[in-house]
Amino acid sequence: MFDQAKEHYSAILDEIRGAGLYKHERIITSPQSAEIKVGDATVINFCANNYLGLSSHPQAIEAARAALDDRGFGMSSVRFICGTQDKHKELEAKVSSFLGTDDTILYSSCFDANGGLFETLLGPEDAIISDALNHASIIDGVRLCKAQRHRFANDDMDELEAKLKATQGARLRMIATDGVFSMDGNIARVDAICDLAERYGAMVMVDDSHATGFIGKTGRGTHEHRGCMDRVDVITTTFGKALGGASGGATSGRKEIIDVLRNRSRPYLFSNSLAPPIVAATLAVMDLLTASTELRDRLEANTMRFRDGMTKAGFTIKPGIHPIVPIMLG
Repeated sequence: MFDQAKEHYSAILDEIRGAGLYKHERIITSPQSAEIKVGDATVINFCANNYLGLSSHPQAIEAARAALDDRGFGMSSVRFICGTQDKHKELEAKVSSFLGTDDTILYSSCFDANGGLFETLLGPEDAIISDALNHASIIDGVRLCKAQRHRFANDDMDELEAKLKATQGARLRMIATDGVFSMDGNIARVDAICDLAERYGAMVMVDDSHATGFIGKTGRGTHEHRGCMDRVDVITTTFGKALGGASGGATSGRKEIIDVLRNRSRPYLFSNSLAPPIVAATLAVMDLLTASTELRDRLEANTMRFRDGMTKAGFTIKPGIHPIVPIMLG
């Protein structure tokens, strides 16, 4: 029964290998850190998203350990049946306070947050206008939605305005963008996007996975960095990068939007709630980041030092301030 399929999939794998794109996992035998063990070797780690070094922070680990003893390993339920502990609501409130939004809903991942956003909020009478370099999770989320789909070239405000003019007949419109584009570290001009959105009556959605916790003067994210904290309607983000690096994600924004998601967003309704140890560790991380900007300040200084050092060493890098530092080869 599988012979024909096996031949088909084998051909796909041969094509991937031939293009040099076959993915091999690096097996790490240590906690995630700036230095990690790969086999018997200790190596410097330049490729994780552990921006603030919180993946193995003692306070996060202790909070997770205490929650494991006090609240258990998992919930074995979706949120709306019997999968909501007080800690889940506490984390949602702390994320909302940190980001300056009305309310927050937790997901198993930011991929799920994006996957459950557009289809829930927008229908055939509506339009999505998405940056061409948005993350795969936004692209897949848009595919699930029946709204009209439009793309604008990366960070091109003229083309975005043209798309807004072309979709003025739609009932609702949402502009979707990454806050930071993960391949090159470019920070979206969310302030300019908000200007256009207000001019043409559209909503703004920002995936801030590569910004929450360290971009902006107090680490609130791209909307803080661009001076438009009260103008973004929907923010999605992850707990799997700067905020401890475990798992989980969130959608934060206008109260009415979050209420609709709680009632109709399928990844929320049909996925188990976040495990108590992850929730507790993330709460500890939020407390650390709310109390002090020391970690994000250190990251900012280290980023500038690394960028300056690479330039002095003769490498060509893309300019910017983000710790994602593309090194141009060839």
